[in-house]
Amino acid sequence: MAKKTVSEIIVDTLIAAGVKRVYGVVGDSLNGITDVIRAREGIEWIHVRNEEAGAFAAGAEAHVTGSLAVCAGSCGPGNTHLLNGLYDCHRSKVPVLAIAAQIPSVEIGSQYFQETHPELTFKECSDYCELIGHPDQAVRTTEIAIRTALGKRGVAVLVVPGDISHQSAEAPEPQLPSWRSATLYPAAEDVQAAADLLNSCEKITIMAGAGCAAAHAELLQVAEALGAPIVHALRGKESVEGNNPYDVGMSGLLGFTSGYDALMDCDAMLMLGTDFPYRQFLPQETRAVQVDIRAEHIGRRTRVEVGLVGDVAATLRALLPQLQPKTDRAHLENALENYRETRKSLDELATGEPGDTSMHPQYVARLLNEQAAEDAIFTCDVGTPTIWTARYLRMNGKRRLIGSFNHGSMANAMPQALGAQLAAPGRQVIALAGDGGFAMLMGELLTLRQLKVPVKIVIFNNGSLAFVELEMKASGIIQYGTELDNPNFAALAEAAGVRGIRVTDPADLPAALAEMLAHPGPVVLDAVVKRTELSMPPSIQKEQVLGFSLYTLKAIMSGRGDEVLELAKTNLFR
Repeated sequence: MAKKTVSEIIVDTLIAAGVKRVYGVVGDSLNGITDVIRAREGIEWIHVRNEEAGAFAAGAEAHVTGSLAVCAGSCGPGNTHLLNGLYDCHRSKVPVLAIAAQIPSVEIGSQYFQETHPELTFKECSDYCELIGHPDQAVRTTEIAIRTALGKRGVAVLVVPGDISHQSAEAPEPQLPSWRSATLYPAAEDVQAAADLLNSCEKITIMAGAGCAAAHAELLQVAEALGAPIVHALRGKESVEGNNPYDVGMSGLLGFTSGYDALMDCDAMLMLGTDFPYRQFLPQETRAVQVDIRAEHIGRRTRVEVGLVGDVAATLRALLPQLQPKTDRAHLENALENYRETRKSLDELATGEPGDTSMHPQYVARLLNEQAAEDAIFTCDVGTPTIWTARYLRMNGKRRLIGSFNHGSMANAMPQALGAQLAAPGRQVIALAGDGGFAMLMGELLTLRQLKVPVKIVIFNNGSLAFVELEMKASGIIQYGTELDNPNFAALAEAAGVRGIRVTDPADLPAALAEMLAHPGPVVLDAVVKRTELSMPPSIQKEQVLGFSLYTLKAIMSGRGDEVLELAKTNLFR
């Protein structure tokens, strides 16, 4: 065995695991790592402007490839900047390894400059977080971290003091054992119990999530046998919605009336690969069967009569022979007709009036859907961009959709687009950004320019934190602290050396989108959209009606009646 530094051991092991790049910001405690990356072929350092963006980018790369992605932060603040992005990776269940550099090992515990304790800091957002306190640990600890991230589809963190990274140890050539993920099958008696329950019920609705990604054919076969409409969760949209004659849309805050109604009108719900978090949009008294590869998800959101722990595709293949095909298709046909009507009403809102001074955001999303490539990768910021993405971008089995759908962080779209584009350089990558989210990590625009990454960014510029405003109005509160005095984002992009296009008139949008998508480099399209556009959930609660009434009264009495008038003009008089 040859002697290697700890940095060489880590980097060589990453290369052996197929890692192509490391996202981060350099710092003296990372010098050992970055110097080895510089000297090695087959791996590169991706210099982002903020470590948080590096973690988001690594997560998106892992989403697109299914393989391990890596980010790094120097000691102290470099570590803590990683934190939000790693929370998102962990909650999205993607394999990411983070290298958290640490202060010199002899100074730990002395309140040294930039001292933190990464083993504690990252504990809640990782499946594995360990300190390499001695060079002889490096080989085994690095391999364990990689296997944990891949095996558990989560975050692993290596804490490496700067001085330790330069020290040497005997190390074999890295050779990570390859393995295929095992297929988990449920117990036969549980499959029979699920079949008995489903066979005894007349109106069954399927709630499908991200766990159905490799089970599309089986999902459709079960829906056909049960005469069941399929409602999809947001994380299931990219794999469930396309080529699916049983799809009736989403439920939840971002969803469709048709999806919500199909769930509330059933006498049995079959949950497949979803940990959909909003209990108020799930039936709580309906009989339920749930299939999930993670046992801890069973019964977490609603009462479940039969739980099956297993791979969705394998479980459905075992279940299908036990099902008695339904001859009464009324529940399915009613749900599909409801979906057609809901889809028609949503599409009617996605229009543009030539000569207007701002656009309906639905119109922007609809035209983007029509012009984007058949295999485009979309990322979307949390808030109203996610709503328009969920309702107007159509998935087809080839497109991908990435967002902060579990962690719910702002500012994810642009850095996730960076990681997706580097992972898939031949594909079109489009970020649907909010004006607040874009501004929060706006420095990554310089990363795109410096690296010449051809990401297309569509900013929904409504001059506000619009989803928060909607929540305030629904609670009867006059919006406060939500206004954004935005610059001309297109001019700002041009000043940074990035192509910028600004659109206010709906008549100009088709040509602007075509120009954006045809441009060979990064582009910012500043789409000025209406601030007062409402995005109502599929089920309106009495408290929300009262809240809007109270908001209207308060706004008028405080001299802000113009807001109420604009709200009505935007949403009612169309």
